[in-house]
Amino acid sequence: MQMFDHNGTQNISFPLGWEGKPEEVAFSAPDLRRKLLQFAQPLYAVLVNGRVGLADSGNIQPLNGKLSNLAGWLPPLSFENFGDRGFCETYQVKAACYAGGMANAIASEEMVITLGRSGLMGSFGSGGLSLERLQRAIDTIQSALPQGPYLFNLLHNPFDPDMEMKTVELFLSSGIHAVEAAAYVSLTPAVVLFRAAGLSKDPSGRIKIANHIVAKISRKEIALLFLRPAPDKILNELAAAGRISAEQADLARQVPMADDVAVEGDSGGHTDKQPLVSLLPSIIALRDQIQHEQGYALPVRVGAGGGISTPDSALGAYMMGAAFLVTGSVNQACLESGACEHTRSLLAQADMADVSMAPSADMFEMGARVQVLKKGTFFPMRAQKLYDLYTTCSAIDEIPPETRKELEEKVFRRSMEDIWQETVAFFNQRNPQQIQSAEANPKKKMALIFRWYLGLASRWSRDGVEDRRLDYQIWCGPSIGAFNEWTRGTYLEDYRQRHVADVAWQILTGCAYRSRVQSLKLQGVSLPAEVESYYPQPTQSAE
Repeated sequence: MQMFDHNGTQNISFPLGWEGKPEEVAFSAPDLRRKLLQFAQPLYAVLVNGRVGLADSGNIQPLNGKLSNLAGWLPPLSFENFGDRGFCETYQVKAACYAGGMANAIASEEMVITLGRSGLMGSFGSGGLSLERLQRAIDTIQSALPQGPYLFNLLHNPFDPDMEMKTVELFLSSGIHAVEAAAYVSLTPAVVLFRAAGLSKDPSGRIKIANHIVAKISRKEIALLFLRPAPDKILNELAAAGRISAEQADLARQVPMADDVAVEGDSGGHTDKQPLVSLLPSIIALRDQIQHEQGYALPVRVGAGGGISTPDSALGAYMMGAAFLVTGSVNQACLESGACEHTRSLLAQADMADVSMAPSADMFEMGARVQVLKKGTFFPMRAQKLYDLYTTCSAIDEIPPETRKELEEKVFRRSMEDIWQETVAFFNQRNPQQIQSAEANPKKKMALIFRWYLGLASRWSRDGVEDRRLDYQIWCGPSIGAFNEWTRGTYLEDYRQRHVADVAWQILTGCAYRSRVQSLKLQGVSLPAEVESYYPQPTQSAE
């Protein structure tokens, strides 16, 4: 065996061998699996009569002229070995992995609390909720997890910036110190306020960051917004308005907007459907460039989401340099999610090809799209038809009569006049300027009417409205199909057995297992094919 110095050059070479009890060496597939799963123990690949077995006891000794019986070895393994330990320290979690927010409380209080109690973190799905509903969620989660860990999703709201600002003000007044910023296309005063309001100096003069941001991004230009400090213009406006101090504005110019950037590949919900294997290295390289320019005391961590649903996808992301992982679609099918049982059932039956793109409710006029389930629902097709009408017509009156009749009878099941009155009542309480703008702009009015359907479709899925099942908007990516394939034939095939913390730990356990198999392969040790893969085991818990 060769030893190397800290520069990687060969230093000394001498033969080493395994010394232990022969009966401790495992050869059968069940015994090999058990050895591989003992992560807290070192693992030795031992040659016995031409066969390679595994032992998790004994030790390595110089051979003194004997032939080596050591084919390879692995040190003990901790879940904190994967990703960046700084993520675990910042958020006080056992593994660098969290469950991303799904709007309308689909990422529910129960989901966040269950994950937090298991040592992991979840992001509550704040998007689309009233401030009163959000306050109840904050109270529930903080009561159950007074020390965390948890995140609250902060969704960019380009058509209602006042609501976004009020959400941030509620977070600040409630002592929320970590948010997941999602769907941003530009920085807003609200998200900058959250970051800057938590900045101060310790007695030694170092910058203390109290308010942490995990920013979900899928494009380089958006990543830049969060990798760089907050813009001077917004900071100056916030300081002039007395929302932050002059010192906080100055400190904000010295730190990045986010502690963590979550690179989203082919995900559910808002996504550009970028391949993660191409996007993640690109954003890591961009982070390194910005770090070289700015010289931050702590570099921004870059994590990976979109497609993370199996041990192999988790390990692949970590090995590409992901500082942490974000799961999404798999969590919606779990019992703790806010989705109804019929939605969870549909998700558990999905294959990787059973997804499609559809217009987004919150950024409909901008042409933004979300990835949704197409199996068992007409929503993607119906939503696309609405967007096509929006792009070809300037007002409701321009819609062909037969098309309008079909929409009102089969899709909306309401007259457009009734929908408009309901829309007026909604925005008069929340943002009257939207109605004023629509009254002066027929195309804007048409967009708000169409958004009525798009917005309710996700709530119908959440609440289980039976006569609207064909209109369910179910956010998910192809990763749900990969998860279903991985769990087929195991206890997790049944969606009624899927608990969010168990699913997370099964993926992480499989990730650690597969890493040991691959590490042995790199040393030239091949295991039987039936041993190489990990499948969910109800008796195997990493919690």
